[in-house]
Amino acid sequence: MLRHGRAGVPMEVMGLMLGEFVDDFTVRVVDVFAMPQSGTGVSVEAVDPVFQTKMMDMLRQTGRPETVVGWYHSHPGFGCWLSSVDINTQQSFEQLTPRAVAVVVDPIQSVKGKVVIDAFRLINPQSLMLGQEPRQSTSNLGHLNKPSIQALIHGLNRHYYSIGINYRKTALEENMLMNLHKQVWTEGLQMDDFRVEGGRNNDRLKKLVDLADGYEKRVKEETELTKDQLKTRYVGKVDPKKHLEDVGQQLIEDNIVSVSRQMIDKEASAPKEKSCANGHVNGDAMDVEEEL
Repeated sequence: MLRHGRAGVPMEVMGLMLGEFVDDFTVRVVDVFAMPQSGTGVSVEAVDPVFQTKMMDMLRQTGRPETVVGWYHSHPGFGCWLSSVDINTQQSFEQLTPRAVAVVVDPIQSVKGKVVIDAFRLINPQSLMLGQEPRQSTSNLGHLNKPSIQALIHGLNRHYYSIGINYRKTALEENMLMNLHKQVWTEGLQMDDFRVEGGRNNDRLKKLVDLADGYEKRVKEETELTKDQLKTRYVGKVDPKKHLEDVGQQLIEDNIVSVSRQMIDKEASAPKEKSCANGHVNGDAMDVEEEL
């Protein structure tokens, strides 16, 4: 959907969603396909029944027996909401399928890791006139996004309501995402710049001195204050003893790891230096022989 929406910028594009109705609260979307339409407005006239029928037949031949569960269109740069034309389009879809869903995606505001997308369904105006709650019960899965002011102005929660979206991932996709930022064992052997490491050690030593002074003052105060005063004396303040222990432990661990890296690097580079030295000696001997 994002790829289709970005290809049509600055025009709006439209497509249909394939899937199934799982239960009373869940609509599973497994695939989408684009419609041959683009323009400033998306209307029901944009749905080409001949193209849709041919596309469904071809998808059925490739093992996609799912039905149309809704439609999607893009709002490039101006958020997720339904205009009056979109509401009319959704009404025609709900006449065919009462549980059809309208999805709006914004390819301009979407960035890596955060897709600006929302799903909507219309509120029956007859039940609204009778004062009935349009949704007697809702699913406890997922959560509803906080609506924007622009969506509220255009009739959100008056003419249509938002539906929570949950992204279902396969086992391979979950494994790929888990390994995306996974650290490898070679990262533990990478040496830091000595200047950066020395500056970090100096900062931590200064912090240790400040924490030691603070802890000394606290010990002196504890001998002078009463028990009632001690209960509220250090509320919301930094505990120098705990921070002293944490900073000292971190300083020791980092320096031990740094020294270990230096020793491993020295051992790994020692044979190379030896072989290079032998090469230089042999070269000098050859030069002497040529001179002779």
